[in-house]
Amino acid sequence: MRYGFLIAGLLLIAVPAQADDHPRSTYVTLVLQAFAAKVECPGTDVVYQDLVQKAQQMQLPDGTTEQVRKAIAYMHTGGKMGEKQTDDIMAEVAVATQATDLDQRRLGMGNWCEKQKTNLAGLIRAKGG
Repeated sequence: MRYGFLIAGLLLIAVPAQADDHPRSTYVTLVLQAFAAKVECPGTDVVYQDLVQKAQQMQLPDGTTEQVRKAIAYMHTGGKMGEKQTDDIMAEVAVATQATDLDQRRLGMGNWCEKQKTNLAGLIRAKGG
């Protein structure tokens, strides 16, 4: 287990320097944070169609949102949901997971949730809204 965290930590260090060159990595982080907000922040829901539109705005290939969603579900349920995706997408999800986890611990969940209302405006919303 420690080996996995070490690899993810090394990826975390390496990926931000390349973020501008890899808009999908940025997008994966947005999607992961949107779904994390849905799970962790009371009264929050994801606007799936807006995630798709964001992918289009970022000129990502069609189907990227669904690939990322499946990869997140697969990784976060130990393979019980979703589907394993390509190694590069799975690595991006691992890095986004580590970064999000560190942010949540650093800020505290309440502050993290508040921050996401601004950071993810248009991608998340209040449930029923």
